[in-house]
Amino acid sequence: MDFLGFGLGLRAQHFSNILETRPDIDWFEVITEDYLVSGGRPLYYLNRIREFYPLVMHGVSLSIGSCDPINFDYLKKVKALASSIKPIWISDHLCWTGVNGLNLHDLLPLPYTEEALKHVVERVKRVQDFLGQQILLENVSSYIEYQVSKMKEWDFLTAIAEQADCFILLDINNIYVSAVNHHFDPLKYLNNIPIHRVQQFHLAGHKNFDNYIIDTHDAPIIESVWSLYAAAVRRFGKISTMIERDDNIPELPELLAELQQAKQIAKTVWKEENATIS
Repeated sequence: MDFLGFGLGLRAQHFSNILETRPDIDWFEVITEDYLVSGGRPLYYLNRIREFYPLVMHGVSLSIGSCDPINFDYLKKVKALASSIKPIWISDHLCWTGVNGLNLHDLLPLPYTEEALKHVVERVKRVQDFLGQQILLENVSSYIEYQVSKMKEWDFLTAIAEQADCFILLDINNIYVSAVNHHFDPLKYLNNIPIHRVQQFHLAGHKNFDNYIIDTHDAPIIESVWSLYAAAVRRFGKISTMIERDDNIPELPELLAELQQAKQIAKTVWKEENATIS
């Protein structure tokens, strides 16, 4: 898959501004569920914007880790949207979102066991067969741990990607959030993820409640996450990077400034790495 550069999450507040000003953004990530409709204002703007920018689709309802049957009605809509807007790739989360058909509207972590691994791998293969393409799975932030877990999160994520032959959307902020909450070294996480499986980075802000932090996507990216991003670029190289903001969404220029910071960090790391190789 190609390196897309530096993008933003496409949000309705910015539709008109994007079309009027054509900002210097390499690509947009769209929330899949926002466009699983026939017609309407969001789809109209999406089709206008995709004339000028590459798109990727990012879902929140696949519930790949659930014990419920795979929702093929949902997947049919995802496949139809992908056929229409031609995204570069499709992603979702390594999590479960509900049970018995009830969507809890949260991205809930899985137990890291061989049983869960086998279950998810089989489901990922079926989803990819149905969509006719490989997908990306994102690591979620977590606030609890299961006593039954037998492996580390990074080993679980790696095993799923390798055994199901899918890619990884590595959320740098989520790694940091979970590292603080569960007291592990985020660099150890990065260093145990296979380079050839990572296709995209997410960057975002969070809320700090002193003894724990929550991934909220409603604030600027903090310095510790920027530093972790630099380490990720150093390890994985040129990976398509985007910034998520889902609440307290500022005007587009503020997000563009943050995106420029990501670009500058990456370019600095690439320059350092090239100098070392030379």
